[in-house]
Order: sequence, then C-alpha cells, then structure tokens
Amino acid sequence: MSARRDELAAGLHDVRRRISVAAEAAGRAPEEITLVVVTKFFPASDVRLLAALGVTDVGENRHPEAGDKLAECHDLGLRWHYIGGLQSNKAAVVGSYADVVESVDRLKLVGALDRGAHERSHAVDVLLQVSLDPPGRSGRSGRSGADAGELPALGDAVEAAGMLRLRGLMAVAPLGEEPRSAFARLSQLHASFLTARPDATWLSAGMSHDFEAAIGAGATHVRVGSAILGERPTFK
Repeated sequence: MSARRDELAAGLHDVRRRISVAAEAAGRAPEEITLVVVTKFFPASDVRLLAALGVTDVGENRHPEAGDKLAECHDLGLRWHYIGGLQSNKAAVVGSYADVVESVDRLKLVGALDRGAHERSHAVDVLLQVSLDPPGRSGRSGRSGADAGELPALGDAVEAAGMLRLRGLMAVAPLGEEPRSAFARLSQLHASFLTARPDATWLSAGMSHDFEAAIGAGATHVRVGSAILGERPTFK
C-alpha cells in the first residue's frame, strides 16, 4: 500500500505542477482550477489514498461502478462528479448519489435527474455537455454533446427543475483535432452562454493529455485520470 501511495503522490505532484505552470502562463491563479481525479476502473482503496493526499473531487463515468464506489467511500466527504455519457433509464439513480453531473446533453435526462435528486437533501450541480465536433461528424468518430444551438433550451430546463443547479458547460476536444483550437471554440461558446446566465461560471474541459490547453482557454475544472493513477486496468 505504501508503494501505491507513493505512486499516486508522485502523479498528483506532477499534475498539480503542470496545472500551476499552465495557469500562470495564462495569467490565472492555480487556485482557480479544480482538479477532478478520474478513478474509473480503479479500486476504492485508491480513492482513499487520494483523499488522504488532499484530493477533494473524484470523477466516475459508469453506473453502477460510480454508485458502488461512492458507497464504499461515503465517509471521505468527497465531491463526486459523474462525467460519462448518461442513459436516460439510469439518470434518476445517478441523480440520487452524484454531487455533480457533467454530461447533460439532452432534454430527456433533465426530468429523470431531477427525480433522483429529490431523494437527497441538496441540489445536484449540472454541467451541459456541448459537442465541439465539426458539423456532420457522428457515430464512432464523434464525441457526445449537445449542439450549441440546443444549449439555451437545455439551460432553461435545468433551471426550471427543482433540485438541479446549472453550473456551466463541459466538453471534450474532438478526436484528430489540435486541442487548442477546439477549446478556443469552447471558450467562445461559454462566453456567449454567460451573457444570459452569468452564474454558470464552471467550464470543465481537458484530460491527461490536453488539460494545459484547456486551462489556457479558461477551464475551471480539469478531469485527469491516467496521469495520476497510471494506465487503467484491463478488466472491467
């Protein structure tokens, strides 16, 4: 266990250093960026080690793994982010345990999430996932996310829900595109979104390979897994 702790500590130290360098290069304070450590496929024992090392936010993208791991680590007081694609028939149960849902990309999810959130004592923070894919790209080659034109209606629906709190936007850089150009588009989309919803200040973007570019474009949250935990286990 001590060897694994040392491995995680080294990964965290390097990622925090990279965040600081990227933030300073962008004229920002490192404290403006929240690190969400993505623990998909890694055991609850790793989550406990990460919490002891000062991690406050953990990301998961599969149900029921996310709910099971949260139950094992409920005593740690972490903020749990659901960051994966969400099926409408699982949205209610995810809303019952996730503190933040970053992947709301269609209206059908909103009502189900809200029903699940009513099972708890506080509202669920919601990010709208927007697609940065070029027009016409879909299927295996594309990423999930709503079209930019769908964001106003999605935002209205979240704001009308009783137990959901609209926080901002989330996106993933398209495959095969230089991340800086994709995140520049995201920055513009977020700025436009903020004109009507000035409180929706969160911008979740960037993963292990591209979070510096996301920070340069204004990301407030970065989602980092392998750079801290190593390559994911092959079993699922």
